[in-house]
Amino acid sequence: MKLVIVSGLSGSGKSIALQVLEDLEYYCIDNLPINMLEALTSEIISAKHEYVAIGIDARNVAAEFDLFPQQLQQLPKNKIDCEIFFLEASDAALIKRFSETRRKHPLSNQETPLNEAIIQERYLLEPISSKADLRLDTSATNVHQLRDLIKARVKKADKQTISIMFESFGFKHGVPINADFVFDVRCLPNPHWVAELRNLTGLDKPVIDYLAEHNEVRDMLNDVMNFVDKWIPKFEADNRSYITIAIGCTGGQHRSVYLVNKLANLTKNKHNNVLSRHREIS
Repeated sequence: MKLVIVSGLSGSGKSIALQVLEDLEYYCIDNLPINMLEALTSEIISAKHEYVAIGIDARNVAAEFDLFPQQLQQLPKNKIDCEIFFLEASDAALIKRFSETRRKHPLSNQETPLNEAIIQERYLLEPISSKADLRLDTSATNVHQLRDLIKARVKKADKQTISIMFESFGFKHGVPINADFVFDVRCLPNPHWVAELRNLTGLDKPVIDYLAEHNEVRDMLNDVMNFVDKWIPKFEADNRSYITIAIGCTGGQHRSVYLVNKLANLTKNKHNNVLSRHREIS
Protein backbone atom coordinates (compact mmCIF):
# COMPACT_ATOMS: atom_id res chain seq x y z
CA MET A 1 0.00 0.00 0.00
CA LYS A 2 1.23 3.50 -0.85
CA LEU A 3 0.53 5.97 1.98
CA VAL A 4 1.07 9.72 1.63
CA ILE A 5 0.84 11.81 4.80
CA VAL A 6 0.08 15.45 3.93
CA SER A 7 0.84 18.11 6.52
CA GLY A 8 1.94 21.71 6.65
CA LEU A 9 1.16 25.21 7.77
CA SER A 10 -2.38 26.52 7.68
CA GLY A 11 -2.87 28.45 4.44
CA SER A 12 -0.02 26.69 2.63
CA GLY A 13 -2.27 24.57 0.40
CA LYS A 14 -2.79 21.27 2.24
CA SER A 15 -6.42 20.99 1.16
CA ILE A 16 -5.43 21.50 -2.47
CA ALA A 17 -2.77 18.81 -2.15
CA LEU A 18 -5.32 16.33 -0.83
CA GLN A 19 -7.75 17.24 -3.62
CA VAL A 20 -5.06 16.56 -6.22
CA LEU A 21 -4.25 13.20 -4.65
CA GLU A 22 -7.95 12.38 -4.63
CA ASP A 23 -8.06 13.19 -8.34
CA LEU A 24 -5.16 10.76 -8.75
CA GLU A 25 -7.39 8.07 -7.21
CA TYR A 26 -5.94 8.14 -3.71
CA TYR A 27 -8.35 7.29 -0.88
CA CYS A 28 -8.13 10.52 1.17
CA ILE A 29 -8.78 11.24 4.85
CA ASP A 30 -8.36 14.75 6.26
CA ASN A 31 -7.64 15.97 9.81
CA LEU A 32 -6.68 12.61 11.30
CA PRO A 33 -5.86 12.55 15.04
CA ILE A 34 -2.22 11.47 15.30
CA ASN A 35 -2.92 8.81 17.91
CA MET A 36 -5.21 7.06 15.40
CA LEU A 37 -2.58 6.73 12.66
CA GLU A 38 -1.49 3.18 13.49
CA ALA A 39 -5.04 1.86 13.99
CA LEU A 40 -6.32 3.51 10.84
CA THR A 41 -3.54 2.14 8.65
CA SER A 42 -4.29 -1.36 9.94
CA GLU A 43 -7.92 -0.93 8.90
CA ILE A 44 -6.91 0.43 5.50
CA ILE A 45 -4.59 -2.52 4.89
CA SER A 46 -7.47 -4.86 5.69
CA ALA A 47 -9.68 -2.95 3.26
CA LYS A 48 -6.98 -3.42 0.58
CA HIS A 49 -6.79 0.19 -0.52
CA GLU A 50 -3.78 0.54 -2.81
CA TYR A 51 -3.25 4.32 -2.59
CA VAL A 52 -4.11 6.33 0.53
CA ALA A 53 -3.51 9.97 1.56
CA ILE A 54 -3.98 11.26 5.11
CA GLY A 55 -4.05 14.90 6.20
CA ILE A 56 -2.56 15.79 9.60
CA ASP A 57 -2.40 19.42 10.71
CA ALA A 58 -2.47 21.86 13.61
CA ARG A 59 -6.06 21.00 14.51
CA ASN A 60 -4.66 18.01 16.42
CA VAL A 61 -4.24 18.14 20.19
CA ALA A 62 -0.88 19.83 20.80
CA ALA A 63 0.47 17.08 23.05
CA GLU A 64 -0.02 14.46 20.32
CA PHE A 65 2.56 15.92 17.91
CA ASP A 66 5.42 14.50 19.96
CA LEU A 67 3.87 11.06 19.39
CA PHE A 68 4.20 11.31 15.61
CA PRO A 69 7.71 9.79 15.25
CA GLN A 70 6.65 6.87 17.43
CA GLN A 71 3.42 6.33 15.48
CA LEU A 72 5.39 6.47 12.23
CA GLN A 73 7.90 3.92 13.51
CA GLN A 74 5.13 1.49 14.35
CA LEU A 75 3.73 1.34 10.82
CA PRO A 76 4.36 -2.06 9.21
CA LYS A 77 7.09 -1.20 6.70
CA ASN A 78 6.71 -4.49 4.88
CA LYS A 79 3.11 -3.56 4.01
CA ILE A 80 3.23 0.25 3.71
CA ASP A 81 5.33 2.49 1.49
CA CYS A 82 4.95 5.76 3.41
CA GLU A 83 5.92 9.26 2.27
CA ILE A 84 5.41 12.59 4.04
CA PHE A 85 4.61 15.79 2.13
CA PHE A 86 5.03 19.02 4.08
CA LEU A 87 3.70 22.30 2.64
CA GLU A 88 5.00 25.62 3.90
CA ALA A 89 5.20 29.29 2.96
CA SER A 90 6.78 32.47 4.23
CA ASP A 91 5.15 34.33 7.11
CA ALA A 92 4.40 37.26 4.80
CA ALA A 93 2.66 35.02 2.25
CA LEU A 94 0.56 33.30 4.93
CA ILE A 95 -0.48 36.60 6.56
CA LYS A 96 -1.48 37.96 3.15
CA ARG A 97 -3.59 34.87 2.39
CA PHE A 98 -5.42 34.96 5.73
CA SER A 99 -6.04 38.70 5.32
CA GLU A 100 -7.44 38.23 1.82
CA THR A 101 -9.69 35.27 2.68
CA ARG A 102 -10.60 36.58 6.16
CA ARG A 103 -10.29 33.05 7.49
CA LYS A 104 -9.28 32.43 11.10
CA HIS A 105 -6.01 30.68 11.80
CA PRO A 106 -6.68 27.56 13.95
CA LEU A 107 -4.22 28.74 16.63
CA SER A 108 -5.14 32.43 16.72
CA ASN A 109 -7.44 33.92 19.37
CA GLN A 110 -7.92 37.12 21.34
CA GLU A 111 -4.59 36.61 23.11
CA THR A 112 -2.66 35.23 20.09
CA PRO A 113 -2.46 37.41 16.94
CA LEU A 114 -1.98 35.86 13.51
CA ASN A 115 1.79 36.38 13.28
CA GLU A 116 2.35 34.67 16.63
CA ALA A 117 -0.03 31.83 15.70
CA ILE A 118 2.07 31.11 12.59
CA ILE A 119 5.25 30.95 14.69
CA GLN A 120 3.55 28.60 17.17
CA GLU A 121 2.33 26.38 14.35
CA ARG A 122 5.83 26.04 12.86
CA TYR A 123 7.11 24.89 16.25
CA LEU A 124 4.13 22.59 16.81
CA LEU A 125 4.54 20.83 13.44
CA GLU A 126 8.32 20.36 13.73
CA PRO A 127 8.04 16.62 14.60
CA ILE A 128 6.29 16.15 11.24
CA SER A 129 8.29 18.61 9.12
CA SER A 130 11.58 17.07 10.29
CA LYS A 131 10.47 13.71 8.85
CA ALA A 132 9.25 15.09 5.50
CA ASP A 133 10.29 13.35 2.30
CA LEU A 134 9.07 16.27 0.18
CA ARG A 135 8.84 19.91 1.27
CA LEU A 136 6.91 22.32 -0.96
CA ASP A 137 7.33 26.08 -0.63
CA THR A 138 4.09 27.63 -1.89
CA SER A 139 4.99 31.26 -1.10
CA ALA A 140 5.08 32.26 -4.78
CA THR A 141 2.70 29.59 -6.08
CA ASN A 142 -0.94 30.06 -7.03
CA VAL A 143 -3.61 27.36 -6.84
CA HIS A 144 -3.18 26.16 -10.41
CA GLN A 145 0.61 26.05 -10.18
CA LEU A 146 0.41 24.08 -6.92
CA ARG A 147 -1.94 21.54 -8.50
CA ASP A 148 0.42 21.06 -11.44
CA LEU A 149 3.46 20.85 -9.17
CA ILE A 150 1.96 18.12 -7.00
CA LYS A 151 0.77 16.13 -10.01
CA ALA A 152 4.23 16.33 -11.51
CA ARG A 153 5.99 15.20 -8.35
CA VAL A 154 3.65 12.34 -7.47
CA LYS A 155 4.37 9.34 -9.60
CA LYS A 156 1.79 6.67 -8.83
CA ALA A 157 3.71 3.46 -9.32
CA ASP A 158 4.53 0.33 -7.36
CA LYS A 159 8.16 1.39 -7.15
CA GLN A 160 8.89 5.08 -7.47
CA THR A 161 12.14 6.36 -8.91
CA ILE A 162 13.67 9.49 -7.44
CA SER A 163 11.98 12.73 -8.48
CA ILE A 164 14.50 15.48 -9.23
CA MET A 165 13.32 19.09 -9.40
CA PHE A 166 15.56 21.84 -10.77
CA GLU A 167 14.22 25.26 -9.75
CA SER A 168 15.45 28.70 -10.80
CA PHE A 169 14.98 31.66 -8.47
CA GLY A 170 16.15 35.19 -7.75
CA PHE A 171 18.08 35.87 -4.55
CA LYS A 172 16.42 39.27 -4.24
CA HIS A 173 13.10 37.46 -3.77
CA GLY A 174 14.46 34.98 -1.21
CA VAL A 175 15.92 31.48 -1.30
CA PRO A 176 13.33 28.67 -1.76
CA ILE A 177 12.78 27.14 1.66
CA ASN A 178 12.10 23.72 0.15
CA ALA A 179 15.50 23.42 -1.61
CA ASP A 180 17.78 20.54 -0.69
CA PHE A 181 20.75 22.12 -2.50
CA VAL A 182 21.29 25.75 -3.53
CA PHE A 183 23.82 26.91 -6.15
CA ASP A 184 24.62 30.61 -6.44
CA VAL A 185 25.36 31.65 -10.06
CA ARG A 186 25.46 35.42 -9.52
CA CYS A 187 29.18 35.37 -10.34
CA LEU A 188 28.41 34.61 -14.00
CA PRO A 189 28.09 37.23 -16.79
CA ASN A 190 24.72 38.94 -16.41
CA PRO A 191 22.52 39.52 -19.51
CA HIS A 192 20.70 42.20 -17.50
CA TRP A 193 23.51 44.60 -18.33
CA VAL A 194 23.07 44.06 -22.07
CA ALA A 195 20.32 46.48 -23.10
CA GLU A 196 18.75 44.31 -25.80
CA LEU A 197 18.66 41.27 -23.44
CA ARG A 198 17.38 42.97 -20.29
CA ASN A 199 13.66 42.37 -20.91
CA LEU A 200 14.15 38.80 -22.15
CA THR A 201 14.60 35.63 -20.06
CA GLY A 202 16.77 32.53 -20.11
CA LEU A 203 14.10 30.90 -22.27
CA ASP A 204 14.81 33.27 -25.19
CA LYS A 205 17.37 32.38 -27.85
CA PRO A 206 19.37 35.64 -27.70
CA VAL A 207 19.97 35.11 -23.96
CA ILE A 208 20.76 31.42 -24.51
CA ASP A 209 23.30 32.30 -27.19
CA TYR A 210 24.86 35.03 -25.02
CA LEU A 211 25.35 32.72 -22.03
CA ALA A 212 26.47 29.72 -24.09
CA GLU A 213 29.48 31.62 -25.43
CA HIS A 214 31.01 32.28 -22.00
CA ASN A 215 33.52 29.79 -20.57
CA GLU A 216 32.48 30.58 -16.98
CA VAL A 217 28.91 29.54 -17.73
CA ARG A 218 30.05 26.27 -19.29
CA ASP A 219 32.32 25.60 -16.30
CA MET A 220 29.49 26.22 -13.83
CA LEU A 221 27.18 23.93 -15.80
CA ASN A 222 29.79 21.17 -15.86
CA ASP A 223 30.57 21.51 -12.15
CA VAL A 224 26.91 21.34 -11.07
CA MET A 225 26.30 18.45 -13.46
CA ASN A 226 29.28 16.59 -11.99
CA PHE A 227 27.75 17.09 -8.54
CA VAL A 228 24.42 15.70 -9.75
CA ASP A 229 26.04 12.72 -11.45
CA LYS A 230 28.07 11.86 -8.36
CA TRP A 231 25.56 12.35 -5.57
CA ILE A 232 22.07 11.66 -6.93
CA PRO A 233 22.80 7.90 -7.21
CA LYS A 234 23.88 7.99 -3.54
CA PHE A 235 20.52 9.45 -2.54
CA GLU A 236 18.72 6.88 -4.70
CA ALA A 237 20.61 4.09 -2.98
CA ASP A 238 19.48 5.57 0.35
CA ASN A 239 15.82 5.29 -0.82
CA ARG A 240 15.40 9.05 -1.15
CA SER A 241 12.31 9.84 -3.22
CA TYR A 242 12.58 13.61 -3.82
CA ILE A 243 15.42 16.05 -4.43
CA THR A 244 15.07 19.78 -5.14
CA ILE A 245 18.11 21.59 -6.57
CA ALA A 246 17.74 25.37 -6.66
CA ILE A 247 19.82 27.56 -8.96
CA GLY A 248 19.82 31.26 -8.05
CA CYS A 249 20.87 34.45 -9.79
CA THR A 250 20.01 38.02 -8.85
CA GLY A 251 16.52 38.32 -10.31
CA GLY A 252 15.74 34.77 -11.41
CA GLN A 253 15.23 35.82 -15.03
CA HIS A 254 18.32 34.96 -17.06
CA ARG A 255 21.27 32.92 -15.75
CA SER A 256 19.42 30.63 -13.36
CA VAL A 257 16.68 29.94 -15.92
CA TYR A 258 19.23 29.04 -18.59
CA LEU A 259 21.17 26.70 -16.28
CA VAL A 260 18.06 24.99 -14.91
CA ASN A 261 16.91 24.09 -18.43
CA LYS A 262 20.37 22.84 -19.36
CA LEU A 263 20.70 20.76 -16.19
CA ALA A 264 17.21 19.29 -16.52
CA ASN A 265 17.78 18.28 -20.14
CA LEU A 266 21.12 16.64 -19.35
CA THR A 267 19.72 14.84 -16.31
CA LYS A 268 16.73 13.49 -18.26
CA ASN A 269 19.17 11.32 -20.19
CA LYS A 270 19.99 9.47 -16.96
CA HIS A 271 16.85 9.68 -14.79
CA ASN A 272 13.17 9.16 -15.60
CA ASN A 273 11.47 11.67 -13.30
CA VAL A 274 13.13 15.06 -13.87
CA LEU A 275 11.23 18.35 -13.58
CA SER A 276 12.11 22.01 -14.02
CA ARG A 277 10.44 25.09 -12.56
CA HIS A 278 11.17 28.79 -12.91
CA ARG A 279 9.83 30.45 -9.79
CA GLU A 280 10.12 34.06 -10.84
CA ILE A 281 8.75 33.70 -14.37
CA SER A 282 6.17 30.94 -13.84
